Amino acid sequence: MTTMTDTSNAARFREFKMPDVGEGLTEAEILKWFVQPGDTVTDGQVVCEVETAKAAVELPIPFDGVVHELRFPEGTTVDVGQVIIAVDVAPGSGDDAPVAAEPAPEPAPAAEPDGEAPKGRTPVLVGYGVAESSTKRRARKGTEAAPAAASAAIQGEMNGHGPAAVPEARPLAKPPVRKLAKDLGIDLATVTPTGEGGVITREDVHAAATPTPAPAAPVQTETPVAAPAAPAPVASGARETRIPVKGVRKAIAQAMVGSAFTAPHVTEFVTVDVTRTMKLVAELKEDKDMAGVRVNPLLIIAKALLVAIKRNPEVNAAWDEANQEIVQKHYVNLGIAAATPRGLIVPNIKDAHEQTLPQLAASLGELVSTAREGKTSPAAMAGGTVTITNVGVFGVDTGTPILNPGESAILAVGAIKLQPWVHKGKVKPRQVTTLALSFDHRLVDGELGSKVLADVAAILEQPKRLITWA
Repeated sequence: MTTMTDTSNAARFREFKMPDVGEGLTEAEILKWFVQPGDTVTDGQVVCEVETAKAAVELPIPFDGVVHELRFPEGTTVDVGQVIIAVDVAPGSGDDAPVAAEPAPEPAPAAEPDGEAPKGRTPVLVGYGVAESSTKRRARKGTEAAPAAASAAIQGEMNGHGPAAVPEARPLAKPPVRKLAKDLGIDLATVTPTGEGGVITREDVHAAATPTPAPAAPVQTETPVAAPAAPAPVASGARETRIPVKGVRKAIAQAMVGSAFTAPHVTEFVTVDVTRTMKLVAELKEDKDMAGVRVNPLLIIAKALLVAIKRNPEVNAAWDEANQEIVQKHYVNLGIAAATPRGLIVPNIKDAHEQTLPQLAASLGELVSTAREGKTSPAAMAGGTVTITNVGVFGVDTGTPILNPGESAILAVGAIKLQPWVHKGKVKPRQVTTLALSFDHRLVDGELGSKVLADVAAILEQPKRLITWA
């Protein structure tokens, strides 16, 4: 027979499960705990960092209380849905240990605004699992606020906050976005969300900020994003070291094998004089309209590729094997391959084709900075259409890059070097680089691929074409 003490004690302790980050991932490794048993936590506080198959992600807890138990140590791989932490939401009332009882069923998900119930697994915000949070979220446009406020008050009382006043609406945003807003002095309550489910994105925060963001520390895109992780100590005399394949490295391996043996790759090369582009870069660095952003050759190369895609839109497509269709993309999500201690990642700039040169420079700087810090989210790596990989930062002349799965083309940029070059009938020292374009031959014929590569080269040779062709 269950006693009243058992019932109240069970309600006193709440469990937080490894959440589904909405990218179809099934497990994650706990990299680091930021709290220990006995620590006080608040709704939205980051309690741990986990590594999925795509990125390292910080998990905020969706309720207040005192940490009672950490279920798994650092370095453990945990399936989505497993309890990772137990929190005492009413400390000081009753026994100190949770009652061993059947887990309470999770509350049914709330109906969508259009009245339809969600089907199957519902993607959720990182760190909030599939259970309802004690925090009242901002109501979507067109919904009634009164019932939601009453529900939030009841839920707050259940979580141990008492029958206090209804909490203020708390905007939906991930921790890195909240930090960005704090750094820029932006009140998230004043920001209009554009992300799925009413989530505020980095772009929303930048849109609410002043046109020119505060200058950040210079980001050297001519150098690798981060040095490779130091190898583990090897015992004296050991001839081999075995490293478990997991996390980002496992995802990279699967993606590259899948791409290489699914899409028929063709790679074309061109060597081009980029002396005028280098002069333009030097001039832009002194331009007041580019103040506060990083200007480098990669910026002009990215803009050149975007113009080439505009002139040859058929290259921006994807192959739908299931429906036997070619999907033409009328937007460009420009991927930038970045080397990190956890391996290669390819975050992308959403709707890069709509950005001005200063906006593109700011986006590139933010992308590289976020990757350097290991904070790139899975969403930032999803939905790419074409990619640039800058192998020149390693002093390499060129390469034959493998397509990012689901994309049609990838441009490799080699090292820019001073070389003898015939210019106006005379041999002169000029800044020269080699470009390599790999493309999916199911989507892109040799003529189309050649036109795209030739257009990029022509723009880098004569940057004024950025104006005449755009």
